[in-house]
Amino acid sequence: MARWAGWGAGPAGAGSAGGPSRVFLWVAAVAMAALAAATATEGRHGMALASAGAALYFALRATGKLGPRREP
Repeated sequence: MARWAGWGAGPAGAGSAGGPSRVFLWVAAVAMAALAAATATEGRHGMALASAGAALYFALRATGKLGPRREP
């Protein structure tokens, strides 16, 4: 049985090509940080915390500290 390649696309899908690019991950991290700031100012602290967690996750993935190791 083939290993799951990610993104629900099977072995020939997006995950088999190496996953999301670092640029995509940084854009997602910045967008989530902005969303966290915006929702915190609105007093929606639960959403702000979730968005901050997502920003941290994407930043860790972008720096290579989390997720599969990539060849330079």
